[in-house]
Amino acid sequence: MLKKLIPSCLILVLTWTAYAGEQKMEVTEPKESMQFDKDTTYRAVIHTKKGRIVCNLNPAKAPLSVTNFIQLARQGFYDQLTFHRVEPGFVIQGGDPKGTGTGGPGYTIPAEIGLKHEKGALAWARLPDQANPQKRSSGSQFYITLENVPFLDGQYTVFGQTVEGLDIMSKIQRGDMIEKIEIEELKK
Repeated sequence: MLKKLIPSCLILVLTWTAYAGEQKMEVTEPKESMQFDKDTTYRAVIHTKKGRIVCNLNPAKAPLSVTNFIQLARQGFYDQLTFHRVEPGFVIQGGDPKGTGTGGPGYTIPAEIGLKHEKGALAWARLPDQANPQKRSSGSQFYITLENVPFLDGQYTVFGQTVEGLDIMSKIQRGDMIEKIEIEELKK
């Protein structure tokens, strides 16, 4: 009897281990953008132990991208995720629930390419052209540019711009945690 019970217990322990650190959050791809007030500035405040990074979002140029980011942030999707990629002088990247660069919410969103990759640009990561000829954006992985990177223009969806915390961005290291992302709506 004990010999039959041990394999069952082992499977249970392995299954528990596999799911213990996995984020189970039901999120869905937005099919249409939110209604944005033209007299309101939409702002993302990314909280880290090193300080805040504040980005103005651009719903006029990337409405579906901004809708998706706001929905994920308000649902707590980004809470306690890490910056899994840090390339000094280039980008910091986060928003992957696996922390490896291979995870996401289970969907991608259409590209909204048009804004430039200036220093502090907030943009969606995506798969390479061979696997993603439509250039669809990641459903959750975002990056922030540490310098002007014009060679990315026309290739990725930029949906915001850092307005505070440029000094904090350069202090972020691989594995640093995103404590939470708050969305502010400021009347002009």
